[in-house]
This record gives sequence, structure tokens and C-alpha cells, in this order.
Amino acid sequence: MTTVSVPKEALAWSLFGLRLGVFVVMAMWTLNKFVNPAGTAAVFQGFYGISGLSQIASFALGAAQGAVIIAFLIGFKKRWAIAIVLAMHLVSTLTSMAKYLDPWTSPNLLFFAAWPMLVAIIALYVLREYDTKFTLGGSAPKAP
Repeated sequence: MTTVSVPKEALAWSLFGLRLGVFVVMAMWTLNKFVNPAGTAAVFQGFYGISGLSQIASFALGAAQGAVIIAFLIGFKKRWAIAIVLAMHLVSTLTSMAKYLDPWTSPNLLFFAAWPMLVAIIALYVLREYDTKFTLGGSAPKAP
């Protein structure tokens, strides 16, 4: 295996870009729970088989998700924040499986954007110690 040296500054900025991009998508889904609770209820019915999600439940889910994604954005408790974001996105990606099997029916092709985002979150988890820009998570590990 070849060892590649990546400048720490470039890596840190790249990871920050991934974190910010994932946050933007997750923030829109979080805001949707407040702006469109009926749409959130329809998503829970259609994708998760949970019917009758109330407006209060949508708001509570939005508040919990909001706290997680803010922790994710600021790098607070990175191991846990990234893991929870990863779990949330993995579940939503896998519950959309029927959409991937029928990509040419509109708007199913858009669901494929979930996969690169999932990989980005996995990369953020694996490289979390090097994700040091604008975080409360500390600095990169010292070279041996």
C-alpha cells in the first residue's frame, strides 16, 4: 500500500466543506418538520409505516434533530454527533430502496443523491480527528 501525505490544512478544510454540505441538507429536512408538519407526517407514513404523526411530534422530532445537527456542525462530541447523523441518514437512505429500483419514475432519480452524502458522512466519521476547522472537537492528532 502506498502512503500519501496530505497537507493537514487542506484535509481540515475539505472535511469542513463536507460537514457544512451535509449540515445544509440535514438542516432543510429539520426545518421541514416545523414548516411542513403534514408533509413530515406523510413521509413517516410512506417511508417508515408510522401513521398519524401529530404536529407536536413533528416539532419534537425537529427539535431533537436540530440539536444533533447543530452539535454535528460545531463539532461538539464529534464521535456521537456524527454517528447519530450517520444513523439518521442511513435509515432514510435504506427506507427509500423502492425508489432506487425504479429510477426513471420522477422524482426517484433524485433519491440517488443520498448515496454520496452517506459516503461523505462515513468519511467524516472515519476522519473526525482531522476535522478541526470551526469545531469544539480539538485539534488533529500529533504525528508519530
